[in-house]
Amino acid sequence: MARSRGNPRHPRSRRWGAWHWCGYVLVLFVAGIFATQLYYFLQIGWWTRFNPESTAFMRAAQSRLRETDPNATLKHTWVAYGDISRNLKRGIIASEDANFANHDGFEIDAMLGAWEKNKKKGRIVAGGSTISQQLAKNLFLSSERSYIRKAEEVSITWMLEFWMDKQRIFEIYLNSVEWGEGVFGAEAAARYYYHVPASKLTPWQAARLAVMLPRPRYFDQHRGSAYLSQRAGVIARRMGAAELPQ
Repeated sequence: MARSRGNPRHPRSRRWGAWHWCGYVLVLFVAGIFATQLYYFLQIGWWTRFNPESTAFMRAAQSRLRETDPNATLKHTWVAYGDISRNLKRGIIASEDANFANHDGFEIDAMLGAWEKNKKKGRIVAGGSTISQQLAKNLFLSSERSYIRKAEEVSITWMLEFWMDKQRIFEIYLNSVEWGEGVFGAEAAARYYYHVPASKLTPWQAARLAVMLPRPRYFDQHRGSAYLSQRAGVIARRMGAAELPQ
C-alpha cells in the first residue's frame, strides 16, 4: 500500500500541503509587518534632524484635489518652531491635549473614555488621541477609523516618543496638521485665513485656528459657525494656563 505522504491524492497529504502553504503565508505576513514597523522606526529617526517633506494626509489631500484639478497644489510652508506664535501653541494645547508636555504620548483615561463612547454608539466615533497620536496618524496613516489603524497609531506614537523630545514632536505637528482644504501647517493657515505669518497670530486668531483642528475642512467652509466662535472664546480663556514643551 502506498504511503500517505507520498501520495498527493491522499487526504492527509493534501492537509499537509495546505498547512505548509498557510505557514508560508503567515511568515510572509509577519515579515511584512516587521518590515513596515522597521521603516516607520528608521524614518522617524531620520526626522529627528530633517523635516518631513510630506505626510500621508498631505498626499491623500493632493490626490483628492487633483481629481477635479490636475494642477492643484497644497498650501504648505515649513517654518521653525520659534517662528510660530506662542498664542497658537498655547491654543492648540488648551484645545487638543492639555497634558501634552507631561505625558508619555498617551492619555489612558481619554482612550478608555473613547472606548466606552464607541461601545455605546456601536461604531468608532472617538479616539482619545493626544497630539503625539494625531501626528502619528497624519504622518503615516489614513483618516479611516478602525481598531487595526488605532493599534498602528499606538505603535508609531511610541516610536515618536522614543526618538523625539516633545518640542520636536510639536514642531512637526504644527507644520503638518491639516487646517482646511489643501491647507497644511501653521504658516499656510495663518496666511490663508488671516493674511499674516504664523509668528503674528493674535490670541483670538490662534484660538479659532485651534478649534478648527478636529474638522478643518468643515470649518473652512463654515467660518461663521456659532460653535466656532463660542468654543474659541473658551480656548482663549484657557490659553494662559497651557504648558508648552521645553
